[in-house]
Amino acid sequence: MSKKSIIPAGTGKPLAPYVPGSMADNVLYVSGTLPFDSENNVVHVGDAAAQTRHVLETIKGVVEEAGGTMDDVTFNTILITDWDNYAAVNEVYASYFPGEKPARYCIQCGLVKPDALVEIASFAHIG
Repeated sequence: MSKKSIIPAGTGKPLAPYVPGSMADNVLYVSGTLPFDSENNVVHVGDAAAQTRHVLETIKGVVEEAGGTMDDVTFNTILITDWDNYAAVNEVYASYFPGEKPARYCIQCGLVKPDALVEIASFAHIG
């Protein structure tokens, strides 16, 4: 099995020992992505839609760095801190997957930084 780390230019230093993406045998595994800037500060505090957009743009950057598009995403794990944000997250999410939808699941939980409202991890099949 071949394995390659995927780290887009401008990526900040991770909070833990991981990389933004890992490619193995044409499958891209995108780490849980939070609404962080390059200094690991939470962006768009209190705005679940804007945080979701930021997270999906970050994931898109990892997917594109690996040579794919968002159409290649086959599975997403969505973590939210409050079910009251579910509709806002889904509205933005749907705009990133307008055609064939990836499989997914969504759970409510606490996240590593209290101001973060959403985290998404993805799988994509590229090539």
